[in-house]
Amino acid sequence: MAPQKIIIDTDPGQDDALAILLALGSPAEIEVLGIVAVGGNVPLAATSRNVRVVLELAGRTDIPVFEGHSGPMVRTLATAEHVHGATGLDGADLPEPTMPVQAQHGVDFIIETLRREPAGTVTLCTLGPMTDVAQAFRRAPDIIARVKRVVLMGGAYFEVGNITPAAEFNIWVDPEAAKVVFDSGVPLTVLPLDVTHKALTTRPRVQRFRDMGTRLGDAVAGWLDFFERFDTAKYGSDGGPLHDPCVIAWLIQPDLFTGRDINVEIEVQSELTRGMTVADWWRVSGRAPNALFLGDVDADGFYALLTERIGTL
Repeated sequence: MAPQKIIIDTDPGQDDALAILLALGSPAEIEVLGIVAVGGNVPLAATSRNVRVVLELAGRTDIPVFEGHSGPMVRTLATAEHVHGATGLDGADLPEPTMPVQAQHGVDFIIETLRREPAGTVTLCTLGPMTDVAQAFRRAPDIIARVKRVVLMGGAYFEVGNITPAAEFNIWVDPEAAKVVFDSGVPLTVLPLDVTHKALTTRPRVQRFRDMGTRLGDAVAGWLDFFERFDTAKYGSDGGPLHDPCVIAWLIQPDLFTGRDINVEIEVQSELTRGMTVADWWRVSGRAPNALFLGDVDADGFYALLTERIGTL
């Protein structure tokens, strides 16, 4: 079977970096058509840099990199250097990238690609705020029916929030964009905190990357050492939740995850619950399902896949 064609829209972030590496290490299942950087964990200039750092580290300078939106649709960008460090990829000393950013805007790339490729063959993977995808849908509504699926890291139900008591960071940064996508009718798969908080970077799991004895393995271990410090202090857990690689892992090995088709609405009006994913897990609202909302993951299987595939790069 031919590999799945994907566009990654991302705001690296150490966990975004591992998601990109997992996709690159899985050529039998995944074909990365391009990567769009968006402002999120850190500002756009840094996320664009970080995408290229990861691609050069993996030796994949053939994949085009585009810059999308620097901030949300109607709000001021809020970033997360307190989690990811000043660069967004703190934890590994890597050279500045030399590969170029494409002149085309990331939203134009998304629109053009979806119009060019056969309908139902391109999956959009969003690892940060959904600004670029929402703007593409608003500017070119004809592409919505051509999208195979949007697979996203964002939101929560039982875990509720990690940036506010009610909201997860990616959705909270640009809830209006998330609402556009969730209301669009496009097939959706959601990897929420309920899943990612079960995929913890324990010491043995991090050590497996260091044991690869490669520059890339050392970089990954360094990123995870830095990244997990915030969450272990916050939650008192044995490691930090590895969010974004879950998106790519679901595409490669969906049987690692369980969930259900439910209705999910995005709160955009209340400042108290801004960005909340109102997930009707128990199906009490009577609203039609609009998303496959995942709730659990085989963490050992997930890390086995992640380690195996990154180890091939």
